Amino acid sequence: MSAFVYRTPVRFADVDHAGIVYYPVFFDYFHQTFEEFFRERLGADAYVKLLDEDRIGFPAVASSCEYKAPLRFGESVEIEMSAERIGTKSITFRYCAYRIRESESERVLSAEGQVTVAVVDLAKFAATPVPEALRGLFATIA
Repeated sequence: MSAFVYRTPVRFADVDHAGIVYYPVFFDYFHQTFEEFFRERLGADAYVKLLDEDRIGFPAVASSCEYKAPLRFGESVEIEMSAERIGTKSITFRYCAYRIRESESERVLSAEGQVTVAVVDLAKFAATPVPEALRGLFATIA
């Protein structure tokens, strides 16, 4: 199995006064990657349908990140997402964010993070077992 990879430019709005990506933005990058995983694997509206029709959500219950190297406006960030643990009612995702400088063909680890999400029945807002179809989907990146 291999990680899911998503690349996006570092935008001006992502950086702070020091000129580097503001640390909580990495969690936004991680969630963008999570959404893109559904879009790429299941279709453009799959995540919306999961939330609105199936009423399954994934609120974060724990998160951490270690910062290794700065990202700056004008660079790109490539995020690798893998399912580190698929539990009964929760999933822990691992994220590695790499700085990409196209002109230098450079790929440098910028941050490593983990986000544990509960699988929630949004109608009741209560934890629910990971649906088998989603378990199989996440297993492709385990």
